[in-house]
Amino acid sequence: MNKVNLAEKLALFSDHWNPRIVGELNGQHVKLVKVQGEFVWHHHADEDELFLVLDGALAIHFRDRVVELRPGELCIVPRGVEHKPVARGEASVLLLEPASTRNTGNVSDDRTRERLERI
Repeated sequence: MNKVNLAEKLALFSDHWNPRIVGELNGQHVKLVKVQGEFVWHHHADEDELFLVLDGALAIHFRDRVVELRPGELCIVPRGVEHKPVARGEASVLLLEPASTRNTGNVSDDRTRERLERI
């Protein structure tokens, strides 16, 4: 049982759209990711996904609307719902999702990460 300092963990990397695992509980991974620009439209057939903005701003695009998130705000994307995260500037985000969740969901591209680094 150790504490996790999110700022220290975020200082360990600078790349975008490459989540790192910082904790695990009840089959869920707690992940940190830095994002900038547009991600890919995708969905997760079997997993809900929680986005909590720590720094910066993140817009989660859905087919019918956009949810704008600022630091301290979160959005839970239900399984099966197509979405596309977009960050105009760099943002730091905490993700909470089942360990089985692939970052690009039903899509495979150059940002798909099959194995995530633990930091």
